[in-house]
Amino acid sequence: MADPARVRVWADALIRMHLDPEQWSFGFDNAKRRAGLCNFTDRKITVSRYLSEKFEDDEIHQVLLHEVAHAIAGPDAAHGPVWKRTAEQLGYVGGRTHDGEIAHERAPWKGTCPAGHEHFRFRKPTRITSCAKCSRGFSRSHLIVWHKR
Repeated sequence: MADPARVRVWADALIRMHLDPEQWSFGFDNAKRRAGLCNFTDRKITVSRYLSEKFEDDEIHQVLLHEVAHAIAGPDAAHGPVWKRTAEQLGYVGGRTHDGEIAHERAPWKGTCPAGHEHFRFRKPTRITSCAKCSRGFSRSHLIVWHKR
């Protein structure tokens, strides 16, 4: 679990090293599915407070490098070759997107398929869905039953 004060120190240091601290800032946000964000409009890099509570220091440091690379590469770079090259130069070794755990304990909707696989939603499910772990396509025999927690 990453300490929020330590995350802020790392973020501020990366901003001072690679960006203009007069223009860019850091903060925590309330995201539950994404780890970080580079907001070009507000010139602010944020990290999910919930996921930073779950991730180890190294993982959060990689999230910060990912977002700083976005800030350096610019809004048009997306996850293309310019961003990738910039991220690698900073020492980023992860993929283009976060594929780790979400803050599922905060999800108000929990679903279970007949095989017992758990699924989580932050908004009320409105469609009938089946378990992708049990069947590649939609399957009535693998329907997910949703319950509000």
